[in-house]
Amino acid sequence: MAEFVVKVADERGHTHQQVEQGYSVAEVRDRFASQGYLVHWVKPQGLLSGSFSLRRGRKLKNSSFLVFNQQFLTLLKAGLPILNSLDLLIKRQKDANLRLVLENVRERVKGGELLSDAFASHPMVPKIYTTTLMAGEKSGNVDEVLSRYINFQRLAMSFRKKLFVSLIYPTLLVTVVTIMVMFLFTYVVPKFAELFNSLDAKLPAITLFMLAVGTDAQKYFPFIAVGLVLAGFLFWQWRRTDRGADQIDRVILSLPLLGDIRLKHQVATFSRMLATLLQGGLPLVPAMETAGTSMTSRRILKGVMRASVRVREGQGLASSLEEQRIFPDLAVEMLEVGESTGALPAMLNSVAEFYEEDVQTALGASMALIEPLILVIMAVFVGGVLISLYLPIFTLGVH
Repeated sequence: MAEFVVKVADERGHTHQQVEQGYSVAEVRDRFASQGYLVHWVKPQGLLSGSFSLRRGRKLKNSSFLVFNQQFLTLLKAGLPILNSLDLLIKRQKDANLRLVLENVRERVKGGELLSDAFASHPMVPKIYTTTLMAGEKSGNVDEVLSRYINFQRLAMSFRKKLFVSLIYPTLLVTVVTIMVMFLFTYVVPKFAELFNSLDAKLPAITLFMLAVGTDAQKYFPFIAVGLVLAGFLFWQWRRTDRGADQIDRVILSLPLLGDIRLKHQVATFSRMLATLLQGGLPLVPAMETAGTSMTSRRILKGVMRASVRVREGQGLASSLEEQRIFPDLAVEMLEVGESTGALPAMLNSVAEFYEEDVQTALGASMALIEPLILVIMAVFVGGVLISLYLPIFTLGVH
């Protein structure tokens, strides 16, 4: 027998919650119903514990979650009930993390919860997904809103993959440079120091400086490595605080080239999310709040939340965002046109497409500039180190 959490109401309307043992959700529900109780829901205790462990665990894989929703939508369009569709997909789900979530969602739906509420009980499920489902349930168009969410995820994943591919080569270059510098200073330079000490020759000042740096680097390398790891850990913890996240975001957005790219990427993501939610039937203010919470930029997040307050007070979306001075002027003007013509969702999609293309163009131009710059810096640095090491050998050869 398993343990179940039961929420019931007696004949006086008093509700209470308790843990009961039983063979299944249906058996426990029928038992309390036969005793005259109104059963609000029955939830498996074990699966609830599993969901708590998931909250502390990994996030859902976007690719697995997208495939699940594509299959789920196909089954719903074929006329299968939600529970039967979930049963079929759970059996074929290879992602263990997602399978545990789906099993818990199935039991919650069996217990009488709405599908959106069942998914919302798991923090690793994107809020835009649960909000979209809720809007679809209220309007009776779950198929339609799921289709829009899938299209949104496809576009978002395609955009992220393009960004990732653009950053692979510069990341490899920086990694190779870092490894090469560590190898030079911790192995090559100390070997030359031993050679020059055996020759007992007079060395140039630049060579003496390079040998001192290399010898100290080799001697204190374990302490330097531990210090870097500790500094990285402290920085990561500070980054997770509100003050740290605000300061880091402010620094990134103030960078001449990368700051502009990050801002446009956030604007494109927000516009795409907001358009998807509005097309799903969600009111503007809740849609803004849901899309805003998905922003990784703290400045844009706070600006969107302040703008949502102004919209709630009756002000237009474009003017509310313009007051915050976070969105580019062109985006605000496009949104103003969308509001005036009654085609805000379509205009938001246009804003997203415009800035996604702009980000890809700017990122391509930046990488075309950064990649040769990294190569030049690497050549100058490594060349300077080698020249300083071989200069005494050339001098000895002349004498």
